[in-house]
Amino acid sequence: MSAGWTLPMSFWRLLFAVVVGAVAFVSSAIAHEIRPAYLQIDEIAANRYKVVWRTPMLSGMRLPIALRFAESMRSATEPAQRELPDSLAETRVIETDGGGLAGKRVEFVGLQATITDVLVRVHLLDGTVETTMIHPSQPWIDFAATRSPLAAAKVYFGSGFQHILLGIDHLLFVFGLLFIVRSRWMLVKTITAFTVAHSITLAVATLGKVEIPALPLNAMIALSILFLGPEIVRVWRGQTSFTILHPWIVSFAFGLLHGFGFASGLTALGLPQGDIPFALLMFNLGVEAGQLAFVGLILLLIAALKSIEIRLPRRLELMPAYAVGILGAYWTIDRIAAMLGGMA
Repeated sequence: MSAGWTLPMSFWRLLFAVVVGAVAFVSSAIAHEIRPAYLQIDEIAANRYKVVWRTPMLSGMRLPIALRFAESMRSATEPAQRELPDSLAETRVIETDGGGLAGKRVEFVGLQATITDVLVRVHLLDGTVETTMIHPSQPWIDFAATRSPLAAAKVYFGSGFQHILLGIDHLLFVFGLLFIVRSRWMLVKTITAFTVAHSITLAVATLGKVEIPALPLNAMIALSILFLGPEIVRVWRGQTSFTILHPWIVSFAFGLLHGFGFASGLTALGLPQGDIPFALLMFNLGVEAGQLAFVGLILLLIAALKSIEIRLPRRLELMPAYAVGILGAYWTIDRIAAMLGGMA
């Protein structure tokens, strides 16, 4: 193979089209199914517990996940169902044959066939609060006599970290910003502005002070991504604009929108008001850790490519702009259509 050999442009176009299509398809599926199910168990008397079981809705249908209690845990009341905008809630009272929940198991039948987690929260009469995240790879929970006080912090932090890494639209916005900033100092200002902005709206939305309907919000987030595509092209052409000169201002403005999007990942857990401040702190730290990990990875890849002096065709230098613009346009059209369909 000669040093000047390159793959034909038709190959690169085909590869790019396949990647864009795959990302759009996968991200569309993930955006709907990453909302966790929620199981809350409150002790109301000795060996007697109120159980609230919430399962998310996907395309108008309940995810096929069912509870299976241990034989020593029996229902004292019939389950009462209530349909919520994004989930189905089931409430019942159960009793145990002694010893409380310690040593008991609850299985989540069907969870292993999904990519949905289950947040389990247990509140006992002695004031003990236990929080655990159950994953499809181990679709059950065994209740122990005691749990580490750091368990809840780990759950909320991990939930925030996972939310940002699976939130492809949020990551694509950050990815676009990296191709607009022209210096390390401006990169620090831009990422910090985005962090501060979405932290503000994450707190405001989670505490219930402001609420934006999900469909219009998702459409506006998609528009923020589409907005960056032409700006990356301007940078490539050596042109300038307000966004290129002051990316941190634009980052802050759009970060406010993305913060409301992050809030959906926390409010979907259906937490009691008393748990929200602590959960909000740890969830936000998880989001920031995931965001910094993503930025660090992209910067390392860029540095690696520069160090080995890979020469790409001139047209491929615009691939980031194409990716941001095409996916932003796809999501914008898709989400506006969903919004109009929901209004019909």
